[in-house]
Amino acid sequence: MSAVRAGVVPASRSLFYCLVGALVATGVVGLFLAMFGVNRLFAWILLGAAAGIGVGAALFTRDVVELSEHSISVRAPFRAATVPWERVVGGRFTLDEHARWALALDLNGGSSDELVLLSIPPVLGPVSGAYDMRKREQVTEIRELLRAKRIPITVLPEIAEALSEHWQIAPPTAR
Repeated sequence: MSAVRAGVVPASRSLFYCLVGALVATGVVGLFLAMFGVNRLFAWILLGAAAGIGVGAALFTRDVVELSEHSISVRAPFRAATVPWERVVGGRFTLDEHARWALALDLNGGSSDELVLLSIPPVLGPVSGAYDMRKREQVTEIRELLRAKRIPITVLPEIAEALSEHWQIAPPTAR
């Protein structure tokens, strides 16, 4: 079984990553302006934008939750942790505080009691683009992994109905 990539980057961390990207872009533009002058200002702005976008993308790419057969790896750019499957009590697919659908794992012990894997807008129709397709694949992969690990998952009835109707993901079977 292959590893499943998931994870939700909190808004505060997203803002921090964007700020770091903007600072890198500004720094690169300033450095090249100081070294070579304003003769090629447009080129320095493009170079700075590319550097800033690259740094921001690298930070977002590094921030991930990876579920493998042996453990759950929680990584951020400057830290990493491993959560053993024994700590997972169950999973739930419910509404979060922003009226989005959140798929989270409930953990016992340790410093945090939940691990949010996905946060998606409510499904109102069939798959209509690449974003919907990727989220559908992630929900399916996570569901299969949790089923293989025999971890119970609770799904709100309206979420189960919409997933079944629009994305053709069957509701979980009772054990």
